[in-house]
Amino acid sequence: MTIERPKIVEDEHLEYLDLLRESGITNMFGAYPYLVDEFDLDEQEAKTVLRYWMKSFGKRHLKND
Repeated sequence: MTIERPKIVEDEHLEYLDLLRESGITNMFGAYPYLVDEFDLDEQEAKTVLRYWMKSFGKRHLKND
């Protein structure tokens, strides 16, 4: 299944969320305020980025053996 990437999503956003996850600072379901602060996105934009990150995480990080 292909997950369509919203135009608002940039590689920089995904990399930031990967690092945020690794840091353990927050539960990722509540991570959108970090995107708002870091990238000056509005709440809806940040939620769109976060949803894409969550939906595409496995495809971007897990090997398909």
